[in-house]
Amino acid sequence: MFRRIVAAPDSFKGSLTAKEVAEALEAGIKRYDNSIEVVKVPMADGGEGTVQSMVDATGGHMVYVTVKGPMLSEVEAFYGILGDGRTAVIEMAAASGLPLVKPGERNPLIATSYGTGELIRHALDMGCRRIIIGIGGSATNDGGAGAMQALGVRFLDNFGNDIGFGGGSLGSLGRIDISNLDPRIKDTVITVACDVDNPLCGSKGASRIFGPQKGADDAMIEELDRNLAHYANLVESTLGVKIKDYPGAGAAGGLGGGLMAFLGASLKRGVDIVIETVELEEKIKDADLVITGEGMMDNQTIYGKTPFGVAKAAEKYGIPVIAICGSIGKGAEVLFDNGFASIFSIIDKPMCIDDAMKKSSELIRNCSERVIRALNITGQ
Repeated sequence: MFRRIVAAPDSFKGSLTAKEVAEALEAGIKRYDNSIEVVKVPMADGGEGTVQSMVDATGGHMVYVTVKGPMLSEVEAFYGILGDGRTAVIEMAAASGLPLVKPGERNPLIATSYGTGELIRHALDMGCRRIIIGIGGSATNDGGAGAMQALGVRFLDNFGNDIGFGGGSLGSLGRIDISNLDPRIKDTVITVACDVDNPLCGSKGASRIFGPQKGADDAMIEELDRNLAHYANLVESTLGVKIKDYPGAGAAGGLGGGLMAFLGASLKRGVDIVIETVELEEKIKDADLVITGEGMMDNQTIYGKTPFGVAKAAEKYGIPVIAICGSIGKGAEVLFDNGFASIFSIIDKPMCIDDAMKKSSELIRNCSERVIRALNITGQ
């Protein structure tokens, strides 16, 4: 018989937040046996939805701020302050993300990460001295220079004038002045959720790999890569930090490298940051069962996705893990050798994806009840 079950799912993208998924799992379990304790731990992997999940998991709150978007027009962005009142969680995409720019207007030569720097500055104003930044989905290719400009760093040309915004302006960079960098940074621990290992420059760098989706043609890619190499050389000579070839420095158009160089940030896997911050291991170590999941699970789940991180954490304590997901994709059987006892889809009859998304809460409730009933029969 189960006494204590931990529900630690990611969101079902476009349908339910991680908190809502956890609540649906709990409802199904308790419909079978109301005496089972269900500990709900909304999870994420550093990508979209991470702020909401971590706020929900820690009893924090959301903060809404008007900042400069990628093309300098004002956008309504957000970040979260966790339950401790001193940790901020930022998704750079909320201020500098690709969806904020219409496809026909995307141009990484001029797109800036300035708004992300404004979110960091606002979090500092709110007293936060630990900041977690998820850096996926950017519209920018400026090496994080825009974010640093918002925090007081000056990027000057050879005549002492401030350069403009965007990756195209970095070609005229002659000197970096950090004398006005926000002094609160030195007392702040900054961790970056980064699940790619692309360097800043070169054939696998920010410009060549991610530039095309941001609107860059071949000529622009060459210019952006050349400008980032120039920028990296000046960063190294000014700060003594080598970012050109550092794994992960090319994430989010080079924002990973900029955060490392100017703010002393460390880069870690997103799901590992979330596991540590929400104290998942402390919550699961005495559980009888862990249930995780997300909208789609397949052979890519083992590469840093939330369910895999949860399974690895549970494995340390010998706790069985069940996954409940929207759909089971190609190669998902690899998960059976990587910490998962079994995987279940919530779909209970033929239906289109729109119907499944609309009914996802009900489908999750029904699936979790069926799973617990079956496990109870087997005496697990």
